[in-house]
Amino acid sequence: MSFDEHKWFIEKTSPHTAHMFSISSFVTSLKTKYQQVEIADSDFFGRMLILDGKIQSSQYDEYIYHEALVHPAMLLNPSPRRVLVTGGGEGATLREIFKHPGVEKVVMVDLDREVVELCREHLGSWHRGSFEDGRLELVYMDARQYLEQSEEQFDIIISDVPEPVERGPALKLFTRQYFDLIKERLASGGVLALQAGDFSLPFIGAHSAIHNTLRQNMALVKSYRAFVPSFNTEWGYILASPGPLEIPGAAEYDRSIEARKLDLKFFDGQSSAGMFALPLDSRKIIAEETEIIDDGNLLTIY
Repeated sequence: MSFDEHKWFIEKTSPHTAHMFSISSFVTSLKTKYQQVEIADSDFFGRMLILDGKIQSSQYDEYIYHEALVHPAMLLNPSPRRVLVTGGGEGATLREIFKHPGVEKVVMVDLDREVVELCREHLGSWHRGSFEDGRLELVYMDARQYLEQSEEQFDIIISDVPEPVERGPALKLFTRQYFDLIKERLASGGVLALQAGDFSLPFIGAHSAIHNTLRQNMALVKSYRAFVPSFNTEWGYILASPGPLEIPGAAEYDRSIEARKLDLKFFDGQSSAGMFALPLDSRKIIAEETEIIDDGNLLTIY
């Protein structure tokens, strides 16, 4: 099939750049109360979830994104029992959390019931029945509102919300006020892990602003990254904790993975060493960042 014979989905990454994906068919495309959602079958990456024009994950490589998001934090806590997930509509974040044998309860808070229901129906290879796990409490509401109203304490909080696009539902889920609420909900030794945007130059500015915002009141703030092929870029993540925790070395991560009998495809001690080893230019940008995101200074990407 020639280039012109394909149907193409174009993901705009800035006013001057874009990614293109050939699409064999659209499973669904609709506008919910909160965002535009599309589930499409691509010719290269398999099935894809797209929110507000942004690729969220693909069948081919979603395990990279989700293992990188979940396991560095889960393994930083010696016995995580109670976990909060904000966002995470595909259910793949739940899948990775439930691999840890000591988990007793997971609360997943997602604003958009329609997206979750579409993922449950069409992304079975992502969630693999995680929505049916008896340890899950699924709450449909704004994550910030939930944090304001709840008094529960969690060993791990994973923020897997979409990027803060203009008029999108996640604009106030990257602010100082949001992170203050998370800090209050973390138990002793608790850890926050969040997806924190494109890590590649020249797009790292959003990541560095999130990092600096967290640095205002967290003792541990550590950036790391993983290349996600369907994103066509290195994706940034951040670990944060009110307590002065230390990131494990490769051997320690491997021992913990073995002790918990985790079946992983991407994350292990050796990969962790590369993920946390940041290049000089990125370290310099992060170290020199001065922007603090708050309710009066929202972060908005293109």
